Amino acid sequence: MNARLIIIEGELLGKSIPVATDTKHVIGREAPATVQIPDDSISAQHAEIELRGNQLHVRDLGSTNQIFHNGAQVSEITVSDGDVFAVGQISMRFETGEELPDIIIDFRNKIQFVKDEMGRIIIGQVDVINQLLSCIFAGGHCLIVGVPGLAKTAIVNSLARILDLQFKRVQFTPDLMPSDITGTNIIDTEVSGARGMKFVQGPIFTQLLLADEINRTPPKTQAALLEAMQERQVTIGVETRELPSPFIVVATQNPIEQEGTYPLPEAQLDRFMYNVLIDYPSLSEEEEILRRTTTKEEIPVRQVLDGRGILRFQKAVQQVEVAPYVIAYVAKLVRCTRPRDDDALDHTRETLEWGAGPRAGQYLIWGGKAMAAMDGRLSVSCDDIRSCAIPVLRHRISANFQAQASGITNDDIIRKLLDMVPEPEIAKYVEGDA
Repeated sequence: MNARLIIIEGELLGKSIPVATDTKHVIGREAPATVQIPDDSISAQHAEIELRGNQLHVRDLGSTNQIFHNGAQVSEITVSDGDVFAVGQISMRFETGEELPDIIIDFRNKIQFVKDEMGRIIIGQVDVINQLLSCIFAGGHCLIVGVPGLAKTAIVNSLARILDLQFKRVQFTPDLMPSDITGTNIIDTEVSGARGMKFVQGPIFTQLLLADEINRTPPKTQAALLEAMQERQVTIGVETRELPSPFIVVATQNPIEQEGTYPLPEAQLDRFMYNVLIDYPSLSEEEEILRRTTTKEEIPVRQVLDGRGILRFQKAVQQVEVAPYVIAYVAKLVRCTRPRDDDALDHTRETLEWGAGPRAGQYLIWGGKAMAAMDGRLSVSCDDIRSCAIPVLRHRISANFQAQASGITNDDIIRKLLDMVPEPEIAKYVEGDA
């Protein structure tokens, strides 16, 4: 690994500073500092840096102008590939020098470890776990729909422990208020007796938020998640606060009992990358569930990743290649769901009230990238797109009255669509072409 610091502003713009493994370096303006940066804002011995795996630990040595990260002054930080920080007034970017193929292979191996750990706790539900993982590493949020008792909460809870994420669960109820999720400002009396406002964080300030039975709370409270899911921030009063990174929302719904529920607005539904349907286990799986869960034996889980590791792999997933013919396939697939579009099929005109928007295509590509990376591949295939088409599209299309009366579901329509929409032909290179 050819780790290095790249100076990204000033007279030293572009200067590359190699960082050796298992060695502590001192950044300073002059000797005896091992990394010398001749700038007046740098102290003689400003900061100590040490490469730890694929991350860089930076510690201030009592300098005059300090270290800054994300606009805040810090005494020490740990940064990952691509992160920017400043020593004095000199901004620099940390680069690990890792090649994408190596990161993707590491990702594939780590994902297999995660699946193995999940398999020790959750019996079956292989597709659900696979879809949930691809959603997380694509940087999306997930809605899980299933009847009570199918381990929806257990899956999310176990995944949080295996990925070593800060985890909070909110039980959505009719009397839940937006401030119960985001937090609120309260009057705080200091020791001197002076009064001031103090912000008390809500449960949304976590890395993995489980919104349990999200449709049991009114739309006003559901809307408290909109900004958080889209912008990774919340606004309370006039102040905007950033959420931890990574930030993932997994919500659950019970599809049977609808009394006293509030259907999610379409704008809220659209913020969920996947709508994952969790079904009953098979006979053999149910027997194994009964055997395991009726004893006092507790199964410990092993931590496989952490928040920084997830961010590292999310960046790698973003770099997975998508060929033009795959993009053409996605565009055709999405446009065919719109019954009044020129590209619509007779089947969709007969069965759909309205179809998916452009965000569906974006999420199909993000999901395809994650699926390819989980398999250790550097490019997306049409099979990857098809593997995530149902969870991406099932909540973005609406069957019309005739289809519903005939017992045709959204999933049936999507499967038919996947059968009918052909893959574009790949342009072949002919010798002598320009």
